Amino acid sequence: MDWVRRLLGDRREGVALFVDGPNVLREEFDVDLDDVRAAAAASGRVVAARLYLNEAAPGSLIRAAEAHGFEVITTSGDVDVRLAVDAAEFVLRNRVATIAVASRDTDFKPAFELAGREGVRTLAIAPGSYGRSDALRSAADESVTLGE
Repeated sequence: MDWVRRLLGDRREGVALFVDGPNVLREEFDVDLDDVRAAAAASGRVVAARLYLNEAAPGSLIRAAEAHGFEVITTSGDVDVRLAVDAAEFVLRNRVATIAVASRDTDFKPAFELAGREGVRTLAIAPGSYGRSDALRSAADESVTLGE
């Protein structure tokens, strides 16, 4: 696969943003989705923005996120698992330069490691310094903490 990239050139561009709703949209962080998007946009044009929520998420939150340009993914299972699988699939199937994950959870470290092996840069966006995952920050090429 690397020889194909070298031969054809790596035409990756843009940022795919994945937001772990239950870990980011918490009262103690007071996070604005526009701020999350802006943090991702600092690394390039945002070409995909997905917000992951559990099935009990209020309709008003879903509508607000959609109004801000996010594709909302609801799941009856573990939000972290769905987000990690989707991020990994995105790395393998789409031609983006950067994968950005907004979370305070270490569960996304393997997705970042896969991205690195595939030549995709990674950005960890923490909702605040409280509860920030240092392991996720260390696994990422770049990290941002909102509010700092």
